[in-house]
Amino acid sequence: MTAIIERAAVVGCGVIGAAWAARLVLHGVDVAISDPTPDASATFEAVLANAVAAYDDLGLATDRRGTVRFATSISDAVRDAEFVQESVPERIDVKVAVLAEIEAAASVDALIASSTSGLLPTEMQAEMAHPERLLVGHPYNPVYLLPVVEVVGGDRTSLGSIDRAMALYSSIGMKPVHVRVEIDAFIGDRLLEAVWREALWLVADGVATTEEIDTVITHGFGLRWAQMGLFETYRVAGGAGGFRHFMEQFGPALDLPWTKLMDTPEFTPELVDTIVEQSDAQSGDHSVRELERIRDANLVGFLKVLEANTWGAGTTVATHRTPPD
Repeated sequence: MTAIIERAAVVGCGVIGAAWAARLVLHGVDVAISDPTPDASATFEAVLANAVAAYDDLGLATDRRGTVRFATSISDAVRDAEFVQESVPERIDVKVAVLAEIEAAASVDALIASSTSGLLPTEMQAEMAHPERLLVGHPYNPVYLLPVVEVVGGDRTSLGSIDRAMALYSSIGMKPVHVRVEIDAFIGDRLLEAVWREALWLVADGVATTEEIDTVITHGFGLRWAQMGLFETYRVAGGAGGFRHFMEQFGPALDLPWTKLMDTPEFTPELVDTIVEQSDAQSGDHSVRELERIRDANLVGFLKVLEANTWGAGTTVATHRTPPD
């Protein structure tokens, strides 16, 4: 499938912004990037190299690459863009100021999306002259490889903008999910926050180390979630009786006092030191770039198996694979 736009702008070229730019470029879109930091170009080149390696391993054609241009300013980046993906730091004052610059220079027809992982679009569009075209397009890292993107509209976002975003993201190999209720942290991060809180308590209470917690995830339910998610996994756990049997059998356990989801451990320097020390011991032999490459290679392997089985995220890869000549 070919991207339905020709020109895009990426404002903010950190890990997320650079990965957005890489995905767009590898789907044939010309991208203008705006980022004032001196290492923005190096960040993009490193992320693009990872993305190219992953796409080559998946067997996805990369001969339709778009061009890349580092703009001199936000206005320079967005002036000809049909679509703008903003990925600046998670501060509402910063977002509002940047969006004002984007809106002042972009075409009135340009769709504007924010990569925020939790800020509400209604708050970000409060001072916009054309708020109907702003929405959240929240991805997951690495953006160039993981297909899901949460699409969230604000009070004044038009349904037409939501439809355009869903179609646009689909055309660059993604699996958009429309979050119909504007809610803090959307869907994915609310689920991750629940696991994160429990994990912090397990470390703080001395129950488990960071490595032991990650082992339980990677060698257990993480493997199941990669191909069936939460509810379908539990449906299978219900046996022939299906999900109703599962709920009848395990539902009462929800009343047990296991969870600490309503509380968080005190975020003391000691807790931070403990987690950092354990994490260093767990992964310190590898640089972050090495971990990224290992992560991507594993994800590619998962995606290949899922594609071969016509299942889960593999169906998204199959949809966007270029047919052989």
